Amino acid sequence: MKDVTQLTEGWSLRHGDALLPARVPGCVHTDLLAARVIPDPFIGRNETEVAWVGRQAWSYVTALTHDSTHERTELVFEGLDTAAEITLAGDALGATRNMHRHHRFDVTGRAGLLEVRFASAYEEAERVRALTGERPNVYPEPFQYIRKMACSFGWDWGPTVVTAGMWRPVRLEHWSTARLDQVRPLVTVDGATGHVELRLRVERTRRDAGRPLTARASLRASARASVRTDEGAFETRVPAAEGEVLAAAEVSFDADEAVVRLTVPEPRLWWPRGYGDQPLYELDVTLLDEEEGPLDVWRRRIGFRTVELDRSADAHGTGCTFVVNGVRIFARGVNWIPDDVLPSRVTPERYRTRLTQAAEANVDLIRVWGGGIYEDDAFYDVCDELGLMVWQDFLFACAAYPEEQPLRGEVEAEARDNVVRLMAHPSLVLWNGNNENLWGFRDWDWEAPLSGDSWGEGYYLGVLPRIVAELDPTRPYTAGSPWSGSWDHHPNDPRHGTHHSWEVWNRQDYAEYRASVPRFVAEFGWQAPPALATLRRALPGEELAPDSPGMLHHQKAEDGNGKLNRGIERHFPLSEGDFGRWHYLAQVVQARAVAAGIEHWRANWPVCAGTVVWQLNDCWPVSSWSAIDGDGRLKPLYHELRRVYADRLLTLVPGDGGPLLAVDNQSGAPWHTSVVLRRVDADGTVLREAVVEVEADARSVAKPALPAELLPAPGSSKEFLVADADGLRAVYFPVPDKEFAYPPARYEVRLAAVPGQDAAVDVVVTARTLVRDLLLQADRLGPAASADRGLLTLLPGEEATIRVSGCTDIGVERVRAALFSVDPA
Repeated sequence: MKDVTQLTEGWSLRHGDALLPARVPGCVHTDLLAARVIPDPFIGRNETEVAWVGRQAWSYVTALTHDSTHERTELVFEGLDTAAEITLAGDALGATRNMHRHHRFDVTGRAGLLEVRFASAYEEAERVRALTGERPNVYPEPFQYIRKMACSFGWDWGPTVVTAGMWRPVRLEHWSTARLDQVRPLVTVDGATGHVELRLRVERTRRDAGRPLTARASLRASARASVRTDEGAFETRVPAAEGEVLAAAEVSFDADEAVVRLTVPEPRLWWPRGYGDQPLYELDVTLLDEEEGPLDVWRRRIGFRTVELDRSADAHGTGCTFVVNGVRIFARGVNWIPDDVLPSRVTPERYRTRLTQAAEANVDLIRVWGGGIYEDDAFYDVCDELGLMVWQDFLFACAAYPEEQPLRGEVEAEARDNVVRLMAHPSLVLWNGNNENLWGFRDWDWEAPLSGDSWGEGYYLGVLPRIVAELDPTRPYTAGSPWSGSWDHHPNDPRHGTHHSWEVWNRQDYAEYRASVPRFVAEFGWQAPPALATLRRALPGEELAPDSPGMLHHQKAEDGNGKLNRGIERHFPLSEGDFGRWHYLAQVVQARAVAAGIEHWRANWPVCAGTVVWQLNDCWPVSSWSAIDGDGRLKPLYHELRRVYADRLLTLVPGDGGPLLAVDNQSGAPWHTSVVLRRVDADGTVLREAVVEVEADARSVAKPALPAELLPAPGSSKEFLVADADGLRAVYFPVPDKEFAYPPARYEVRLAAVPGQDAAVDVVVTARTLVRDLLLQADRLGPAASADRGLLTLLPGEEATIRVSGCTDIGVERVRAALFSVDPA
């Protein structure tokens, strides 16, 4: 049987004449940080102090010994970042130029000093640019000339921290006779029968080239399953006994390739979260020699499901609807960026935490954005368990990419590597060719400077769909996002295919989200600063202000603060000199803006078939579009996503003739509800009340007419409308907040102990007036504190309970100081 030796220990990083201890997996920055050679680039303006690291060559060394009796020993790198030369005992083993591929070198019988020398990524990018010629992009850094995580060169939410190193595991593989070189599981469902077609390829040692080999495949029920507890959280349970073998088969190799097929009667189907369970099956392939027995084993978890992307033309244009197991889905998505600009620091536990947060916010689709990385297998494993559909971009973003060598060969090899690596995961539902490059070619003044030069179109419309069709025909492919389906329509035409809605954030009020109904909104979003505790950690000692030096350094978007301020000013007076108020209002506007878009687009299902919010997470502490900030703290937007992405949503959508009531039911059962409607005066007096009975079928939206007498007068600054049903609430105000006659907010606060939880307390708020968008910023009570609710609107006499965890010894006055509302008391 093949032996594997992990090479995690004994590495050193050359720094001048010194050898520093090194961690593998890791990178130069993490090793220099551990040795206290550089300051933390996330703190203050240290990013600029460590810029030299990315412009320097680096070398890692270790002693490699030879003590295997196997016929072959191979040195395997799962990820080298990025331009590397590998030598052993002074002899060249090879060179690499791609962060996103694995590499394998024959070191049979060899020992000595193993050295991995990394050139500066800038140097490599400039070398390739000299060969291919200049290409336009949206940032001044040369990321399109090197197959490396593009956002390590900076983005409009990320720092410029250009890494180098062995960022994924390194190992020695010792084997004899043969090994499994590639296993491709094609999993399909035909009626009530599941099929697994395993396409196998082996590599043999030269002396055993003609030896007969057999592959044995078996499928059993998985021993792991994620379930939702009564409290709503997710946990993984592992039954004591392994699952029974459901199917098995053997095949003999006539040459180096073979196909083995398994048939599974009536498999349990894998569903996106909210549509059913996520049963997984253990799939094993064992390579056998009739004399020596088992030689190699491949093991993955799979799931049975069908997936289509319905792009049929209809009266509204060209659709874009995910169909899983025959069920049409309104996708409730978020965009995912690397969770750390130093991606080797992202552990399986961190993936699970972040993705569980997504699932608990009722997200069912994660788009892995094309300026980042193909994530670790641990990411996709968790998505499989939690029922999170994955839309995977190929790694091209916001630039014209040369199609000449040496990049073209790397692109094809990278795509093949990752399609094969990821195709076993049932959560993976879409391959996407690029982020915004087809749109960029048409709208970002690229055509003239390109003058006919290649720019990536051949990848997105040629190379990548060909590779997907060859290797993974079970999944849909789309050429880009946004993409209308062909050059017959503008690439970002909202009536056709996927659409990116950025005009609103850049230039308009968020109410303009309601001006159109795209077929699928793959990007839109609104900025807000991170939590106050995150800012205090990242900017120690700074007197915080929107334009203080550290705040501006941790704001990477073009005119980002200007757009934040204009977004606030459209609805509220802009507070001068009150950072706490500005911080609160910026977070309120972010939550309201994203909610406005989702509420409107959900109300127009099935014409609009999904929204993918930009973005779920951050890679460092920064003002950005994220729902979870760079320290992992939840912004009010996160709680708002949990509301607007719930199966059942009650909405009062503003329209030209007043509000429209939308009762949106994305659950699998009919929803009969009694909607209580109240027209209310600013002082809390109920002016009119009525009950409307509504029946919303499964996966549908009901839009009952509102009684005319319940509608506030157009332009009224003293009346508003409230709708309540089954614990859900929607409100409609006819005018912007700054024009509404809010009374000074008055409410009472008391604290209640939580039985059995010493580090938790219930904050009970009782409103004495209208209190709009009440927010408890729990991190003001302590950096580890968190609240279980976001923005709340209360009418006089109503009571709400907010559970605060992670802090002790807080009093009512401290809690009151951490409470904010639209109209301060």
